[in-house]
Amino acid sequence: MYDVIIIGLGAMGSAAVAEIAARGHKVLGLEAFQPAHKLSSSHGDSRIIRLGYHEDPAYVPLLQRAYRNWARMERRRQTNLLSKVGVLQIGKPGSELIGGMLASCAEYGLAHEILDQAEMADRYPAYRLAGDEIGVFDPEGGYIRPEAAIWGNLKLATADGAHIHIGERVTRIERGATIMVRSPQASYETRKVIVATGAWISELVPELAARAPPIKQVVAWYQPGDGFLAQPERMPCFLSDEGEDGTWFGFPQIGVDGVKIGKHCHFFEPIDPDQANPPVTHADMDLLDAFAARRMPEVATTRIKAVTCRYTMLPGENFLIDLLPADPRVIVCSACSGHGFKFASVIGEILADLALDGGTTLPIAPFTFDRHMVG
Repeated sequence: MYDVIIIGLGAMGSAAVAEIAARGHKVLGLEAFQPAHKLSSSHGDSRIIRLGYHEDPAYVPLLQRAYRNWARMERRRQTNLLSKVGVLQIGKPGSELIGGMLASCAEYGLAHEILDQAEMADRYPAYRLAGDEIGVFDPEGGYIRPEAAIWGNLKLATADGAHIHIGERVTRIERGATIMVRSPQASYETRKVIVATGAWISELVPELAARAPPIKQVVAWYQPGDGFLAQPERMPCFLSDEGEDGTWFGFPQIGVDGVKIGKHCHFFEPIDPDQANPPVTHADMDLLDAFAARRMPEVATTRIKAVTCRYTMLPGENFLIDLLPADPRVIVCSACSGHGFKFASVIGEILADLALDGGTTLPIAPFTFDRHMVG
């Protein structure tokens, strides 16, 4: 009999198994593939973290807790996971991105700098601004190394007594007097179960079949023509509001592959999670190359590779972290929608609270089944 079983050991599941094990409970983590595998949403060298959150000020308290938890994990692992190179948000003063970020900064007193075009050209010449665009710099922003974070959580979990099974896919959850979790290899009995299976969430939580579609995401890496400008000291991570062309994101040269660029949600192209990721097409490359040439030609000069991964999108691009209405012994976590990795350290804490205590003092009211099942 386990206290908790966690199904899926990606960003959120790995954080949850580490948190529950650290609290001294008997916990089993089951992963169908390998952690941070290529069909997941948790690989690719880097994920942006930022405190000035344009999506909604309601996320800021969770981010503040997430920063604390990432630092705690770094101390335990004695390694660096989060690099504060800053994040620039670029757009017109009245745009959703700039307005939303400034609203979060005002509500929570967050440090930030507003840079006009002359200041941007002087400090961050990698980016080309147009029209009346400005930059807003978040000094607390930067990037997290996702593979190191996931494997770090699993190492901490096993050190604290967790059982981890890799390559074991759960086929069903049976809810009786206790919960039985079944795979082709074995069956396990537990008091609580957390489902955090990413693109496969609706297989075990059919209520989400029409509300959590996985979509194709493409990112590309470019070698800079001017490597000096592409270094993190002169090129922070960025988000760019391109109006009708959506929101784009990118990273400085933090590895041998160069500068990384992507468009949030790309073409909103649905995928089958059980199939290999669709190949990168000419349309994908043309989209990314056009942005690189227009916005940062000196630092995103020569594309050397492009890869596909996947987002799992929920209505409004929010998170779902809640007890299953039909059975509160089942905790459901679909906490990405393309912007969730930075929260993994605090979501692991929330999932542990829900599984062990039946509730949490952390602010998750916007992320309930009630909110997602309306409409």
